[in-house]
Formats: sequence, structure tokens, C-alpha cells
Amino acid sequence: MAGHIQDRWYKTEPGPNGKPVKVKSERYGTGMRYRARYVGPDGTEKSKSFPDGKKRVAEQWLTDTASDMSRGLYIDPRAARITFKGYAEKWLKTHRIDPASHVVVEQRLRLHAFRLIGSRPLDSFRPEHIRGMVSALEHDPAVSGGYARNIYGDVRAVLSAAVDDGLLPRNPCSAKSVRPPTAEQRRVVPWTPAQVLAVRAGLPQRYQPMVDMGAGCGLRQGEIVGLAEDALDFEGGTVRVVRQVKLIRGKAVFAPPKCNKERDVPLPPSVAEALRAYMDVHKPVEVTLPWRKPDGPKVTARLLFTNTASGLVWRSNFNVQEWKPALAAAGLIPDAGEDGKYVAAREHGMHALRHFYASVLLDAGESIKAVSEYLGHSDPGLTLRVYAHLMPSSQERTRKTVDRVLNGPREPDGPDTAQ
Repeated sequence: MAGHIQDRWYKTEPGPNGKPVKVKSERYGTGMRYRARYVGPDGTEKSKSFPDGKKRVAEQWLTDTASDMSRGLYIDPRAARITFKGYAEKWLKTHRIDPASHVVVEQRLRLHAFRLIGSRPLDSFRPEHIRGMVSALEHDPAVSGGYARNIYGDVRAVLSAAVDDGLLPRNPCSAKSVRPPTAEQRRVVPWTPAQVLAVRAGLPQRYQPMVDMGAGCGLRQGEIVGLAEDALDFEGGTVRVVRQVKLIRGKAVFAPPKCNKERDVPLPPSVAEALRAYMDVHKPVEVTLPWRKPDGPKVTARLLFTNTASGLVWRSNFNVQEWKPALAAAGLIPDAGEDGKYVAAREHGMHALRHFYASVLLDAGESIKAVSEYLGHSDPGLTLRVYAHLMPSSQERTRKTVDRVLNGPREPDGPDTAQ
């Protein structure tokens, strides 16, 4: 690293005999005297000023900077002027995720991370600051453990990008003393068949087959709402899941399934029969929505499920006006209060139908890999973490297997077998 110390109180001019001489500059006696200058890894000149009498300090600073550059620990001085909030806002503009996820990440950062660490300069971050943020999130009664972990994940991603951009030597979230927020591990308790049927019966007839698609094929709510006529292969007995309906800042769009995982799901005969009967009464309706984002290209699909006005089934309206009354009718939640509102019932959302579907398959001995594929999970490990406790006991299978082998036909002991 080429660097030097500039003395701004003196300047060099040609002397009477033509030789250069030092003379006092117009800045003599005022302001910072020394300016340490060097060329950074990006090819631009960097500098830092020091007062009179601190030339050795300036020289040491240059030496330390050169050492940091050689060890890969160099930090651009610009980091001292960039706060976490300022950098995170720039990061969000270039972060390549789907628009709906982008909205969620931006909201988590804005409502929580910026409040706790937004004003801190990037180059000042230490593990203690992340530990403090984690503690604040864990003690916030309005923030659940899972949500706190998501906020922590967003912060970690922003700081990782800052490391890549040379604004931090290392991510403080990677320190051994830093732990993500703890999240309560709640075991999935699947509905019984009777509960599924009771909820189905509590819905208006035009929405009842949506339960069949959730409990019988494992589709997500957005995938059910976005299910089109051409996705059904009655002869082959499959459903091709290629789209879902998502809401982005209150606007509905068509989008690929979660994790962009298109998949084929077995279509049980009972579900196929229910769909045929439903389609005889409620014909598919053409619905046109933007693709992926509100200003995306228009896409038209003949949707199976529509509202009473032959329009899109809006998730928020459906959940409040149709789903919760059905839950109450099935005895899963209390009846509406005097104000007409129902209690929160997150564990009894339409996602409960996917849990039921997974539990049925696992109880029947289906493999984790197959269940993961049908559910559209990112990998079988996720499926195993969520549903491992629903798998039949391996201990009982072991007992039966060993007994079957040991209690099989045996040859009588004789001279040969005795040897």
C-alpha cells in the first residue's frame, strides 16, 4: 500500500537558487496539521487528518491500515459514516427476493431492527450490540420467538452483505457468544378426520372442495385459491401445482409456488369425484392477474374456486367470513363474541389441512422424501423437523422385525448344526 503523510502547515516552493525550500502555508497554525493518505483496494485515495504533534500517530495509523489490508481485515473509512439503517435500505433495493417476501423483510427491519440498531455506524458493531438486540427482542411481549428469529436472520443477512462490501471485517452475528433468539418448538397436533369433515360441513357448499384439496392433496391456501382447471389430470390422477395467489401491498398477483417448486401431487379418487361434482355446479372462471408483482405482465387462468361474485377468493375475507365460522361450528374455537369477532386461531388456519395430510401419509408408512415432494417443501430435512414426531414408532417396528426373523422356521439341532 502506497501511503504518505502530508504536512499541511508547510509547502514546498522553489528557493532563490532554484532548490526547493519549505515555507509556511496559508493554513499554518490552524486546523489539523497532518493528513495520512493512501490508495485503498478500490483504487481511490483515502485519508485521515491528525493534529499537530501527532505525526507518529498518523504514521502508525498508516502502518496499521496496511497490515489490515494484507490480512483481509481492512475497513473502508466510509463505514464510519454509514449507519445500519442507511446501509440496510440500500441493501433492500438490490436484494433479489420475490416481491411479497421483500415487503415482509422490509417491514421487519423497519419496525424492529431499525428501532434497536438502526442509528449505529457499521464500523462500530461488536458482538455485544447483537446480543443486546437479541435480548430486547426476546423480552418484547409483542414479538414471538419465531418472529424474533426472522428479524435476527434479516439483520445477519444485512451485515453479511456489509462484510462482502468491505464495510465490516467480520459479521458480529458469527461470534461464538452470539445466539439467535430462542423459539418455542411447538409440536404439530394434526386434526382428526372427524374435525376435518366438521370444518368442511361448516363451510358454504361452494368452498367445501377447498378442504378436499388441502386435506386430500396437501395444497397451501394460496395454491388452492390459484388452482386452475388445466392443473387437474383426472385420467392420470394428479394435480399439477404451478401457481399460487399472493398479496403484495394489498394487491393480488399470480406467482410460482413457494420456493418456486412446481410439483405433481397424487389426486385421490374421492377428491377427484368431489371436484367433478363441484365443477358441474360451479364452472371455472377466467381471472386475470399480474405475474409475480403488481406491475408484472398479465396472466389469465380459469380458476376453480371463486367468490359469490365470480371473482377472486380474497384470503382475508374468506378467513374471517367463512373459515372462522366453520371452525366455531366444528367446535375448534369459541363462537363469535358480542362484537361479532372470533378469537385468533392461527393454529387452526387452512395450513392445518396440510398437517392433516402429512400425518395421514406418514401414519400409512409413506417416506419422508415423498411427503416432502408432495408438500412442496424446500428439502426433506424441513419435513422431518416438522413431522418426525408423527412417524410410527421405530421401536415397535424393530421389535416386530426381529421377532419375525428369530421366530421363523428353524432347523433341528444335529451333528452338522452343532458344529
